[in-house]
Amino acid sequence: MKNSKTVLIDKNPGRNCQTFGIARILDTDLDLIHEPSIGVVGNKGDSQCYLGVEQKVKTIHEKLRLRIGQNPNDIRMRLVQPEYTVATSDGIRNGTKEMRYSLIGREVTNDTLCEHLSASGLEGTIAVVACDKPPVGTLSAILEHNRPAIIMSDGPIRAGIDSVTNEPLDIISSYQIGGSEDEELKRRIACESCPGYGSCAGMFTYNTMQTFIGVVGMQPLHMVSPASEDKRRVDVFPDELITYLDNMVKNDIKPRDIVTRDSIRNAIIVAMSIGGSTNVMLHAPELARAAGYSNFNKDIMSFEEFNHLSKNVVPVLVDARPFGKYSMVDIDAKGGVQVFVKDLLDSGLLNGNTLTCTGETLNEQITRLDPKSPDGNVIYPIKKPYKETGGLRLLGGNLSPEFSSILKLAGVEGGLENNVFIGKARIFDGEQKLLWTLENEPESLKNNDMVVVRYEGPVGGPGMPEMLDSTSRITTLCRERDIIVGLMTDGRFSGGSVGLVIGHVGPEAAIGGPIALIEDGDEIIVDLNKNEINCTQLLDENILSERKNDWKKIVHDNNGLHPAVGIADTRLLNRMRSSAVSAVYGAGMHPDRKVWISDPREIKKSDFIPKNIHKN
Repeated sequence: MKNSKTVLIDKNPGRNCQTFGIARILDTDLDLIHEPSIGVVGNKGDSQCYLGVEQKVKTIHEKLRLRIGQNPNDIRMRLVQPEYTVATSDGIRNGTKEMRYSLIGREVTNDTLCEHLSASGLEGTIAVVACDKPPVGTLSAILEHNRPAIIMSDGPIRAGIDSVTNEPLDIISSYQIGGSEDEELKRRIACESCPGYGSCAGMFTYNTMQTFIGVVGMQPLHMVSPASEDKRRVDVFPDELITYLDNMVKNDIKPRDIVTRDSIRNAIIVAMSIGGSTNVMLHAPELARAAGYSNFNKDIMSFEEFNHLSKNVVPVLVDARPFGKYSMVDIDAKGGVQVFVKDLLDSGLLNGNTLTCTGETLNEQITRLDPKSPDGNVIYPIKKPYKETGGLRLLGGNLSPEFSSILKLAGVEGGLENNVFIGKARIFDGEQKLLWTLENEPESLKNNDMVVVRYEGPVGGPGMPEMLDSTSRITTLCRERDIIVGLMTDGRFSGGSVGLVIGHVGPEAAIGGPIALIEDGDEIIVDLNKNEINCTQLLDENILSERKNDWKKIVHDNNGLHPAVGIADTRLLNRMRSSAVSAVYGAGMHPDRKVWISDPREIKKSDFIPKNIHKN
């Protein structure tokens, strides 16, 4: 007997004609057109990061089609055609004005996938994700939709090989010779660095977030590290994904059942242990928001606890690019991410009772995978780690009252004497001015300069571009001249950046944050003993007040917007400028950003790490 919903639908042949048509074209049972929908989605873009996605999506879609039907063991659902999101490639756009669209790509992916999931009423989704920002936008949309879903990484690219030195190469190898005058060398390295397809293989943002998504529970852990070209991604993983999703649908396991406070905390701890990208502290708050937690600092982990964990509890366990030697493909060869996740679990650093997309707890999934022990060369054991302290640190101080500034400590190559750097500010209103200087007047940068790049935040950019080109050139400059040059910005960095680089300084310059008030020659102090970044001159209330008034006058005379901000000449850039929240909340687009403004200094100190969690 038909239920009322089915009867209502049957009275609308105009709608039925398309669903019948799609079922015929996809070669599925016409009698299933009113069953709940299931389908596959993927990320697409314009670089080799995305080239492997379509093959996986088509493979999963076909295997899913073969398992749909009305027999007892079949999946009784309506199959929809695959859908793809669109995004840019970070690597191609670093150093250009188009880089402003990179983080916006996360938001666009969220929006387009939200439309697809909601309008299609998908009750089961398998997502294949690639590059940096689309995976986060994909998971955000999945969390907002909150119906059964599972994610698979498309996989990292295999390393290139230098034909002269026989050393491994990746995209960072190319960026770090950007300042060379040897055009033949630059062309050869560029041609040899990325020989295949897949996303960046170092512990940059892509692999930081793929590991995060695995540990948070939305991707099977054994699917994180294999290369994009690995045969398992088309021969083995598709059927496993379908089986896991079928179980989630039957047991009504939803993304918000998996992505919880405890699982997000697990993922943050693992990000510290791999020396992960600073971008994790833009993406984790955004994912927490999509999972229903409006304030990461209050609901998930305070900045004080974050720093306590990174400084005193969680060591770095991998010798990985950009601060080390190896890639995610090398990590896969040594057993995959499950190796160090097991070590962290065994050491009491993770909560193993969190639910995962396999239907198991994190503990149960690790027990079934039964990973090998750390090899001590690529993956290190907690008892003898690669680095004693975690890879990330959040900074406060008078330049960072939002406590949003982040330093990738694992990538610092020098300049911290007794955990303190003291330098002189060198101001650049926009990255393009810095790139011009690095190209034409690199000798003007002196030892212990602190380069300040501002008006590149979520509002100012708009879009908060990352600065891999700038940081790579500064790194090479410092190595060649044996000097220390730091860089701080209200923008952000690639996960491939190394050096004394501090991003996400907030509030940003475009809205009058303290970074807007620094002047050339000011003394900048980075103190990791206090986890602060300060400008000495701004400690003087008279100077602070005078500079604030001067800044406000400039803004007033320019119709309410500082003249150094980037041009918002498209609807998308204007939307980012009008709706972006601060980095401390994820730097995403939110229509009522007043809701997201609060003072993290109000956070209580009672939410510290449990006493039973310790460092072995």
